[in-house]
Amino acid sequence: MSDIKPPMEPFRIKAVEPLHATTRRERETLLAQAGLNPFGLPAEKVTIDLLTDSGTSAMSDNQWAGIMTGDESYAGARNFYNLQESVRSIFGFSHVIPTHQGRAAERVLFGSILKKGDSVPSNTHFDTTRANIEVLGARAEDLVGAAGHDPDADEPFKGDMDVARLKKFIERRGRERVPLVMMTITNNSGGGQPVSLKNIKETSEACGHFGIPFFLDACRFAENAWFIKKREKGYAKKSVLEIAQEMFSYADGATMSGKKDALVNIGGFVTLDDDALAERIKNNLIISEGFTTYGGLAGRDLEAMARGLKEVLDEDYLEHRTAQVAYLGGLLDRAGVPVLKPFGGHAVYILADRFLPHIPRGRYPGWALTVALYREYGIRAVEIGGVMFGRKKGKGGAEAFPALELVRLAIPRRVYTASHLGYVAEALIDLHKNRDKVRGLRIVRESPFLRHFTAQLEEV
Repeated sequence: MSDIKPPMEPFRIKAVEPLHATTRRERETLLAQAGLNPFGLPAEKVTIDLLTDSGTSAMSDNQWAGIMTGDESYAGARNFYNLQESVRSIFGFSHVIPTHQGRAAERVLFGSILKKGDSVPSNTHFDTTRANIEVLGARAEDLVGAAGHDPDADEPFKGDMDVARLKKFIERRGRERVPLVMMTITNNSGGGQPVSLKNIKETSEACGHFGIPFFLDACRFAENAWFIKKREKGYAKKSVLEIAQEMFSYADGATMSGKKDALVNIGGFVTLDDDALAERIKNNLIISEGFTTYGGLAGRDLEAMARGLKEVLDEDYLEHRTAQVAYLGGLLDRAGVPVLKPFGGHAVYILADRFLPHIPRGRYPGWALTVALYREYGIRAVEIGGVMFGRKKGKGGAEAFPALELVRLAIPRRVYTASHLGYVAEALIDLHKNRDKVRGLRIVRESPFLRHFTAQLEEV
């Protein structure tokens, strides 16, 4: 694998955390105790943890220094105003409403604007976004373009919304049943694929035509802006900040999990201009999250997020971040492991149904792959397929599956080196050679929403 060169980290390592090895027998026992659910594994028993890039970043010395300036006043802490300044300088909206993480931002937004029977179109909703819509009795609709369902299409912006379908959907449903349109950047459920500025603008214009607010799920906005700089004509000489500012200029607001592109371990926010909607969101926030200037966060966490939002715009960092993903993806692709292409910004996605062609969709090949990867090598990944997004049609009906059956290898920011990623690649290449030994699964216990977090499974 030596001819695929790893990118050099644009940072020095100042603190380290030990990794602990486990035996296969120990991992077998831990899997059984967890009901074959990787979410139930103790983190200290995981060698390389690629479950998520959410909240798993390594913070910088500047962020840790900021934590020591935490003002823990209940209302009006100075760190809130620092966060407000950071958000306004990038996003451009007047109201900045902190929350403890992204799903809380989604909950207070949707709880303030949705009613039963409404629909929220998106390119592709992620799991918590979908659940926060559906728990209110509304419908989450995915309208990604055709390339977003083709894992082999070599298109630069496979996260784009199908604007023609969006217009038809709104006309069919009626503007009064579509209180807002969401767009996820980058498109996590669709392979971490970016959205073009052209598509953001066209989606904004379509929403404006119908008088519907347009919101961005902006948790990976900097990675999306970097891909625009690298792939979209006319933006090569623009800074990532300038591109981000243009992206948000076409929107009416945004939600964000700071646990991604704000480089923090906890935090999020809603930001918008609509005074009346902001007031409803703040009232909703106070009931469950906290006062409007802390939103469930300590002052120190507000400060870390304020600083991380500016750090993430560093182009040396973004070049390394995306190169690290491409490095792992390139190692796997060259060895014949089926992967979604082109590689996105935060993760490599394995095409699990091609990796395990002997396991039918109804036996959850993606989940089976995550179980095998931990059992054999101590690596934790996450399925984005039939367990996460499968839906049963009526009581006792057949299960409908998403277009893609994926396993996501989400790379935490500033955490793992090239040798760690090399170990992951070697493990998957070896597992691919022995894939016939992997068995399918069935669900023995599940919850009605976000079942993948707590589901219990057994091998067939």
